[in-house]
Amino acid sequence: MSFKLQREELILTKNFIAGVWQDAVSGEVISVNNPANGERVAFVPNSNEKDAQAAVEAAVDAFDAWRATPAKQRAVILKRWNDLIMASAEDLGKIISSEQGKPLAEAVGEIAYAASYVEWFAEEATRANGDIIPQVVRGRKMFAYREPVGVVAAITPWNFPAAMIARKIAPALAAGCTVVCKPAAETPLTALALVKLAEEAGVPAGVLNIVNTASSKAVADVWLDDARVRKITFTGSTPVGKHLAYESSRTLKKLALELGGNAPFIVFEDADIDQAVEGLMVAKFRNGGQTCVCPNRIYVQSKVYSQFLEKVAARVAALVVGPASDDTSQIGPMINAKAVAKIEEHVNDAVARGARVLTGGKRLFTEQRSESTYYAPTVLADVDPSAKCFHEETFGPVAPITQFETEEEVIKMANNSPFGLASYFYTNDMRRVHRVSDALECGIVGVNEGALAAEAAPFGGVKDSGYGREGSVHGLEEYMHIKYVCQGGLD
Repeated sequence: MSFKLQREELILTKNFIAGVWQDAVSGEVISVNNPANGERVAFVPNSNEKDAQAAVEAAVDAFDAWRATPAKQRAVILKRWNDLIMASAEDLGKIISSEQGKPLAEAVGEIAYAASYVEWFAEEATRANGDIIPQVVRGRKMFAYREPVGVVAAITPWNFPAAMIARKIAPALAAGCTVVCKPAAETPLTALALVKLAEEAGVPAGVLNIVNTASSKAVADVWLDDARVRKITFTGSTPVGKHLAYESSRTLKKLALELGGNAPFIVFEDADIDQAVEGLMVAKFRNGGQTCVCPNRIYVQSKVYSQFLEKVAARVAALVVGPASDDTSQIGPMINAKAVAKIEEHVNDAVARGARVLTGGKRLFTEQRSESTYYAPTVLADVDPSAKCFHEETFGPVAPITQFETEEEVIKMANNSPFGLASYFYTNDMRRVHRVSDALECGIVGVNEGALAAEAAPFGGVKDSGYGREGSVHGLEEYMHIKYVCQGGLD
């Protein structure tokens, strides 16, 4: 690892099943590499169906005792987990930077964001109240209360290896569910460190189990086939999400799917242009553009188009690209060479269709690695709406911009996508705020704001961006079902 940790024991390289750190049954391993330079960080188990099944058995065995644990006691354990995460924030941030590549300051910020979900759901654990239904027949009492759904399978992505784990596991544990988890093969070390801290916080054996693998399908299919796994929560691509939805129908599992995005970012002529530029910088270039809610289609009203382009190009050109080990870095490497190839494809396609490169537009090479994973932060102007970057997630530091004339026109363009996760727009017309917010087909809207996510807010999309919500009171409900009890003979 390129960073020195205060707690070296947070580097875990085994599965965690039934409270035991263990190798894969097969003994096989996979390499975790630093995307900045390709150097190996660690080996972790390459698990198969047997490991996945063992994790389910452990979660099933632990469920009855965990669901019977008083909510206040579960809350105490989660709060202790939150405290341990924050106490090791610097170390955890270094682990993220080493395996995922984002700048250290950003990685440490992700840890605080992840911990906010643990703290939030620790508090929500004691608030899963039910209802007493008003009497409709004399001598009868009716109650409705919430119960944990059961064993939850969580499958998480590589771009936010701490936040996505916390956003799924914390509400599951708060609700009284037990968990089997598969982190992304690119970034397992962050997840393992968080599980280690959960163990230290007092999460009982079998309640939280984690399985590493390079064969996601082999592990996921075991969980899909097992009727005792009652919920799947997944963040990732839309094709995989649709596969999970189709396969889980055989056992009627509850599903939460946070899938692909293609967020529009709209700047109206009455907007504060400087504020809109700042908002775009936050929304587009966080994690090097490797987020599902980052703007992928930027529409600027013609009257302010030139002004906006000039300001954005200057800001983007000033971004510092480099490894997380450099304190000045603002944009780190992409996760792998395949990701850079897709960025290059999108930029080249846009230019072939008439786009102008205002800054960037090229791969950056380093002395440490011949196959560079760095791409220059890029601004494209006059992008044709038919360009690939307007229809597919680029997942990189590329801001494609075009202009529009009327509100009606841009709403139609913004909604012309199968995806509906996030949207952004900037205006100082309060009547427009409500018109446009209502008209946009998405689950999340940022109005004069580029940073949307918060533990107290529901996060999720519509259309091909999935369904279900993470965070907020609704995030706890995703891990519970309602039981109705009718008691008669009381008159």
